[in-house]
Amino acid sequence: MLAAASTLATTTAHAQLRPRNSVEGANVQRLVDGVLGVMSYTISPDVTTSSLSLSNAATSNPSLSMTQLGGGFTWSKSTPLYLEGNAAYARYDPVFVASDGDQTRTVPVKWDAVSATGGIGWDFPLSEHWVVRPIFNFTFGTVASDLTIARWWIANKAGNDLDFLDGKRLKAYGLGGSLMLDYERYRPENEVDVELRYSNIHLQSFDSSQAVEGHADAQTFSVWSRYRAPSGMTALERPVRYVLEYAYTSFLADLRGVLGFEDVHSFGAGLELDSSNRDVYVTRTRLLVRYKIGNNVTGWALGLGISF
Repeated sequence: MLAAASTLATTTAHAQLRPRNSVEGANVQRLVDGVLGVMSYTISPDVTTSSLSLSNAATSNPSLSMTQLGGGFTWSKSTPLYLEGNAAYARYDPVFVASDGDQTRTVPVKWDAVSATGGIGWDFPLSEHWVVRPIFNFTFGTVASDLTIARWWIANKAGNDLDFLDGKRLKAYGLGGSLMLDYERYRPENEVDVELRYSNIHLQSFDSSQAVEGHADAQTFSVWSRYRAPSGMTALERPVRYVLEYAYTSFLADLRGVLGFEDVHSFGAGLELDSSNRDVYVTRTRLLVRYKIGNNVTGWALGLGISF
């Protein structure tokens, strides 16, 4: 299954006074840990953060955007091997303010993060509808930085602490695991799916700029549920189903509060087209509208799901 979604939220930035010849917010080590924390939001399947855009409330300019494409499946009932994968992109534009005591200039920086995550698990049946699924997860990511302000202005004013900002690259790998409890009940009159998942993946930088090293622990607890039933309409000689969805994610450890919220609720509704009666590779296509709400964040999303 593949899925994609988007949402929009706002945050407020707060400035702090700094000494003469300084750069505000120049604790790059802490920021890199934060960037790895942001990357951590996209390393496991999660409809609440599969795509996210945060804007600076003071300027209305995007400072963070994330996009994720991924999914997972069980090979077969006779071979209950579970495989999942995700590819994600994040754009982080922190704003620095450089000052020599008399003048100040903004320092726009663009950080592009790309990550890929895989998971291998096994289904252990508990009953007819319940399975427990331990998963081994591994991920690789990279963050590239580009300093776009005139370099002559901050030369010899900020020191080596901003070395990472000027065209450097940070690479990170992650190892960890997830434990999932999965409920599936499929009947002609309706279909019910419920998943409870705890994930814990440690991200660590390697082979990167000497200016900084970063690490982050990505821990989440999530609940995902979906209800499908015939709508009374038909298409492609099969019933068109209406779909109701609810998801909740609580962000733990280094993810807690990184983006200004600690958990997110997602409510979705849409339609599903069944093409299994045709000789095509795609068996189902879903289009959902989602409303998301959490601490200091609200938004709407349009989600597309495909089953094979």
